[in-house]
This record gives sequence, C-alpha cells and structure tokens, in this order.
Amino acid sequence: MDVQKIVLAYSGGLDTSVILKWLAEEYQCSVIAYSADIGQEEDWDAVRAKGLATGAEKVIVSDLKTEFVENYIFPAFRSNAIYEGSYLLGTSLARPLIAKEQVRIALEEGADAVSHGATGKGNDQVRFELAYIGLAPKLKIIAPWRLWNLNSRQKLVEFARQHAIPIPVTKEKPYSSDENLLHISFEGGILEDPWNEPDPAMFKLTVAPEQAPDKPTYLEVEFRHGDPVALDGRRLEPLPLFQILNKLGGANGIGRLDLVENRFVGMKSHGVYETPGGTILREAHRALETITLDREVMRIRDSLVPRYSELIYNGFWFSPERELLQTTMDACQRTVNGTVRLKLYKGNCTVVGRKSDQSLYQESFATFEEDTVYDQADATGFIRLNGLRLRIQALQNR
Repeated sequence: MDVQKIVLAYSGGLDTSVILKWLAEEYQCSVIAYSADIGQEEDWDAVRAKGLATGAEKVIVSDLKTEFVENYIFPAFRSNAIYEGSYLLGTSLARPLIAKEQVRIALEEGADAVSHGATGKGNDQVRFELAYIGLAPKLKIIAPWRLWNLNSRQKLVEFARQHAIPIPVTKEKPYSSDENLLHISFEGGILEDPWNEPDPAMFKLTVAPEQAPDKPTYLEVEFRHGDPVALDGRRLEPLPLFQILNKLGGANGIGRLDLVENRFVGMKSHGVYETPGGTILREAHRALETITLDREVMRIRDSLVPRYSELIYNGFWFSPERELLQTTMDACQRTVNGTVRLKLYKGNCTVVGRKSDQSLYQESFATFEEDTVYDQADATGFIRLNGLRLRIQALQNR
C-alpha cells in the first residue's frame, strides 16, 4: 500500500505504542498519533511525550468530553439503548466519536490513511472502520493486527523491548481495560475464564456495594425532552451533570456488571463493567416514561430498542438506519418532561417518586376508592370481546 501520512488512534498503551513504531518502519512515512480525551484518567503530557519518543511526527489530544455526553450518551439514553438486556454500550458509543475526530484530523493534516489498534477478533475493528468508510471512504485503512505477525501479547512485549518502548502491562494488572465518561470495561487475562470472579481490587469507579454508606442517598433528576437537565433542582450543563451522577453512583456501589456477551464477529466474550452514572440515568429516564408516554407509543418504541442497540454495538452509528431510528426515538421524547426521585443504597438504584406536568397517570381513574369517572360494569363487555377467540378455541378443542 502506497501511504504518505497516517493518523493513528493512539492511547499510549502497549498495543498502540508498538503499532506507532511498526507503522513508521513498515510504511516509511510520517505518523500522527491522535488521542481522544473522552473522560478517562490519563496523564496527557506523558502520552504526548511517549508518542513523540516512539516516533510520532506530532501528537494531537482532542477534548471530546462534552460532545461525547451531548451527542452520543444522551441520544442513546433517550432511546433506552441496552445490548442483550444489560450492557449500556459504553465502549460502543465512544468508538464512532473517536473515529469521527480521527477522520477530521486526517483530512485537516493531509493524511491519506488512518489506523487503529483493534484486534482481528473484536468488535472495535468493525466500529472504527465502518465509521471511517461512512465519513471519508477515500481514506486508506490500516489494521496492523490483521497484517503483522505480532499475533500475541508476548510478541508485542518482545517488540517493545527491542525498540525501547515502555511496557505498561504488569502482573498487578493482568487484564485489559478501556475507560471513558460512561464506563470502564475489563476483559482478557484472568477474565477470559467466565468462572473467575473479578478481583475486588480491580474496580475503579465504584466502591463495593457492601462497603457503600449505610445511609441511603436521595437524588432528584429533572428531565426535559428525555434529557437530564437538573439534579436536586439545580440546573446543570450535560457534562458536569453526568460527572456528578458518576460520583454519586460510584460512591453508592452502583453500576457493576459481569457479562458474557455475543460479539458481532461471532464469538462470546466475558467482560466486567462499571457504569455508575449511566445506570442511574437509565433507571430515572424509564421511570419518567412510565407516566409520560402513551402505552402503544411505548410498545412500538420498545420493540425498536433491540435493533437500535445492535446497530450501535455493531458499529453502524453513522448509518441511515440508525439516524432514522434516532429520529423516531427522539419524537417519543417530546412529552418526557418531569422529575424522578431515586434512592441510592448499597448497589441499588430504586425509583421512589416521579412527577410531571404532562403525566398520563390520573389518580381519579386509578383509585381503589369510590369514583365517578369509570363505570366498572363496562369491563364486562371488554372481557367478553377479548375472550371471544378463546371461547371459540375451547369449543373447537372440546
């Protein structure tokens, strides 16, 4: 492949550090190392220094935290996105944003190729490359894990040592992790056996539920058109609001998940996740919808959630079908306005109150006390009509 300049999605870890050196040697061209700040704990000065020392022409760090919350996390949570019933898509939502900025930098810097550190077994290679194709199809894509013979961690370590690249993986951290504002994921190493319980010392964003405070924390989340806009009556911008949710959730042991999921490429994968703020947000949002969404609208929307979530998980964020579904999901949110009260206690996030000026819940209809708005005798015909087909079936069977 004839390549003049490459923009590499660079984290500063073992894989992308080796890839940076390998690209420069293999293609004999300049390589720009690009890192996305999406809320992970990182020493960005150290990342810049390491990238330059490893051979990058320049290192670009883009602060994408606000865009991540406003244009990726919030749209997905307006849609109640969840994969296979439990995964809140923390990594899946970050990848299209990282790729979008990488493409922008490549076009701005006059690069003709982009590269990433995803392996040939995982989902991320698909997510990155579908985004590249959907945004800038003329860019060449280099996926080193599918090209080189450094096909094991040991070979990567040997290459790094030969080229004096610092090795961040140690015996104290025998797993791979990926962190952003929405979550942190752990996989590989000791977690490859799904029988193994995660080491309690591994968790970073949450305290163990049994070590959380003995006194519950009460929280009120106010929504406008399906997005959170205030906590305990205090209006906040999306980024600081979500950061506070993360802190509250983490302090109360909320958001831990041990999951075996089905990767898009076909194999199963064991992962452990921490999603404190996202777990709170999802519970609050769903609670508000129960009083502000029409029953049939909710049923149709809920039927689309698995498909919408799969599109994100599989890397089709920039597809026309995801955009179509997003428009549909957002149309449902016009009336999702109101406040939800939650009780956070030792790993549990419990809804204890919800209210809205647009609530469809009418106490005068639902009451068990005497009322004048509902004639209970009407239920007789309703039941008979709904039971007609069952009556016919029973007669036929007899």
